Amino acid sequence: MAVLLKRLLLPGRPPAALGRPVGRREVSLGTDPGAAVRVRFAPSPTGFLHLGGLRTALYNYIFAKKHRGSFILRLEDTDQTRLVPGAAENIEDMLEWAGIPPDESPRRGGPVGPYLQSQRLALYAQATEALLKSGAAYPCFCSPQRLELLKREALRNHQTPRYDNRCRSLSQAQVAQKLAKDPKPAIRFRLEGAAPAFQDLVYGWNRHEVARVEGDPVILKSDGFPTYHLACVVDDHHMRVSHVLRGCEWLASTSKHLLLYQALGWQPPHFAHLPLLLNRDGSKLSKRQGDIFLEHFAAAGFLPDALLDIITNCGSGFAENQMGRTLPELITQFDLTRVTCHSALLDLEKLAEFNRLHLCRLVSDGTQRRQLVGKLQALVEEAFGSQLQDRKVLDAAYVERIILLRQGHFCRLQDLISPVHSYLWTRPAVSRAQLDAISENVDVIAKRVLGLLEGPGTSLTQDVLNGELKKLSEGLEGTKHSNVMKLLRVALSGQLQGPPVAEMMLSLGSKEVRERVRKVLSS
Repeated sequence: MAVLLKRLLLPGRPPAALGRPVGRREVSLGTDPGAAVRVRFAPSPTGFLHLGGLRTALYNYIFAKKHRGSFILRLEDTDQTRLVPGAAENIEDMLEWAGIPPDESPRRGGPVGPYLQSQRLALYAQATEALLKSGAAYPCFCSPQRLELLKREALRNHQTPRYDNRCRSLSQAQVAQKLAKDPKPAIRFRLEGAAPAFQDLVYGWNRHEVARVEGDPVILKSDGFPTYHLACVVDDHHMRVSHVLRGCEWLASTSKHLLLYQALGWQPPHFAHLPLLLNRDGSKLSKRQGDIFLEHFAAAGFLPDALLDIITNCGSGFAENQMGRTLPELITQFDLTRVTCHSALLDLEKLAEFNRLHLCRLVSDGTQRRQLVGKLQALVEEAFGSQLQDRKVLDAAYVERIILLRQGHFCRLQDLISPVHSYLWTRPAVSRAQLDAISENVDVIAKRVLGLLEGPGTSLTQDVLNGELKKLSEGLEGTKHSNVMKLLRVALSGQLQGPPVAEMMLSLGSKEVRERVRKVLSS
C-alpha cells in the first residue's frame, strides 16, 4: 500500500473505473428480465448461528429458490480479533441442518470464490487503489489516541462522535512526509456530495445524508483488512449479487454504500432491509440469552421445519399466517412485496406446538417415520442403556408402535424418554403396599386382567379394550372403575398419571402386560 500511495503522488490521469459501467436501472419488486437472481447471507463468524441469523438466511434462501436463483454463504471474517473458534464451521453446519444449504460457500466452493473475506484482500486493495487514484479516498495518519480524544470530546459535549476529516486536506508533500514515518496508514472514503436516493424493496424511498452527520469512514485498515462498508460493496459486485436482503440495522448505511458504488463506477444491487426479529416482549434477541443458538434447538430435539415455520409465522412476507408450513410451501408462498416494516415478535413458548405439528406430519409418512424410529432407538439406548431389562424394546416394530400410539401427544422425540414414559422401556419397581393402598381387590383385578389378555381377544383394539376394562370393576363392592384404572396404571408404569390405561397396554403388548401383572400376583 505504501508503494501505491507514493505512485499516486505523481501527476497522471485517473484510470477508468473498475467493473461494469453505471447505467439506469428500473427499480422493481421483482427481478430484471433475463438477469440471474443471486443473493447472499454474509454473517461474521464472531459467534454461532442464532435465530436472527437463521431468519435472514431463510428469507434469502426462499427468495432465491422462488426465482430459481443462487443462495451464497459468504463469511465476513475481516475482524480477526473477534473470531470465535468453530463459528465458521457451525454456521454452515446449521444451515445444512436447517435444510437451507448454500449453493456456494467456503465449504462447497463456487465460481466467484473464495467465500472468506480474509482470502479476498487483493480485491479490496484493487478497489482501494481505484478510489485513491480518483481522489475518492485518502490516507489517514491519525493515531488511535487522537481518535479516542475526538470521541471523548464529542460525548462530553453530548454529540455523536465523528471523525473531523483532518487528513482529507493534506497536500501531496505532507502525505509523502508522513508516509516516510507511517508507511501503512488507514484509508478513508471521502463523503462528498448528496447521497443518492434509493428505493428499498421493504422501506420504500430512502436517502441518508451521511456527509452531514458522519466523518469520512475508514474503508481499509492499516493491517490491509477492509471494513464492512468496502468489503460488502466489493464482494457483492464481484459475486454478481442481484438482491441484498439484510437486517434493517444496515438501512442507514446504504447511502454510504451507494456512494461507494458510484465512486467505483459499479451498478448497485436491489436492496431489501428486513425488520428486526424481537422477543415476545419487544426486547432484542441477545446472544447472551444462550437458548437462541440453533445448536441448542437441535440438541433439544426441535425439528428444523418447526424453527423455519415459527420464525416466518411471526413475521410478514406471506398472504396469511398459518402453522405447519413446510419449506417448499414457504418458497411457493413467499412474496417480498408483503414484507412490512414492523418488527416480528417471536414467542418461543409456542415452539413446542409448532414442533408437535411437524412431528405429526413426519409420523404420517412411512419413510420419515422410519427415520424417527431410528432416532428414538438411539435416544432410548443413550438414556437407559444398561437399565434395559429386555432389549426387545429397541426392536423397530415396538418403537414404531409407540410412536404411532403416542402421535399428537408428544412435542419432541425426547419426550418419549422422559420419566413419565420410562415405563415403555424399563419395568417399574412397584411394591405390593402401593397397590393395596389403592384397592383391597388387587389379586382379583390382576386375575381378571390376565383372563382378558389370555382369552381369544388378545388382539383387542384400544376402543374395544376400553370397553373390556370398564367391566373389571363389576361385582367388586366398594371398588370404583377409577380405582381399577389407577391400580393398573401404577402396576404397569409405577406412576399415578400418564396415558390412558388401554393405550399403555397396547403400547407394551400383551406379553409384557402379563409379565407385569404376574409380578403383582407374586409380590
